[in-house]
Order: sequence, then structure tokens, then C-alpha cells
Amino acid sequence: MSKGRYIALDAMRGLTLALMIVVNTPGSWSAVYAPLLHADWHGWTFTDLVFPFFLFIVGAALFFSRQASTQLTRFDQCKKITRRAFMLVALGVLLEFYPFLTNLESLRLPGVLQRIGLAYALAAYMQVFIRPQWNLVLIAAILVSYSALL
Repeated sequence: MSKGRYIALDAMRGLTLALMIVVNTPGSWSAVYAPLLHADWHGWTFTDLVFPFFLFIVGAALFFSRQASTQLTRFDQCKKITRRAFMLVALGVLLEFYPFLTNLESLRLPGVLQRIGLAYALAAYMQVFIRPQWNLVLIAAILVSYSALL
């Protein structure tokens, strides 16, 4: 084990990836075990937890990696965040486009990796620019704004 790794976080990441593979490749789509399908508008299945698990893992990793990035300047931190977010979004677009036979009109840009990349960038920039005592205020403002939009 390398220095600074959190076994529980790595285990959750691995289990979430395994769940994602099972959910995305159930065999025959004509006869799928019901809990492996996404729920209709009302309700949820275990399948609907894959994306939130990934976002939780991103947030937990941000918390644990904070100590390593405090020695960097804000500019270097932002450069690192932007590079990582761009890589996630670009990888998501490439995976949506693969095997490169799809025409560009049917390309789905707001995919899972793209959303994870954008959520990571937003949370990481918040971590860099906002003091910790303002986090709860900002989170409450985001939740109230989101509820108002709905």
C-alpha cells in the first residue's frame, strides 16, 4: 500500500465500479433482473445509487487530499483542478463517442463522467476559495436555490 491511501475509500470505489459494470451490462436487455433497472420517476432501486456513490467518493477524496494541496499556491491548485476536471469531461465525451462511428448530432454531452468532472471542479474550487466556516452557508444557499428551481 502506498503512503496516504485510504483502504476503505479504495474499497468503496472498487465496489461501486463493480456495481456500475453489473448495472450497465446485465446480459440481455430483454430480460433484466428488475433491481438492475433504474426506477421510474417515483421510487428508487439500488441501481440509482451508483452515481451518488461516485460523487460521495469524489467528495471524500477531496477532503483527504486537502492536506497535500495546501502547500501549493492557489494558482497551482486551480491549474491542477482545471486539468483534472477537463480530463474527466474529455474522457466522458470520448467514451460517449466511442467507437467513433456515431454522428455528432446524436452525441450525448451531459454524461456521467462529464457531470462528475463538473461537480468535482465546483467542489474543489469551493475548497480553494471559500473559508471552511462558510461551507454550510453556501451549501444551504445551493439547496434552497435548487428547491426554488424545482
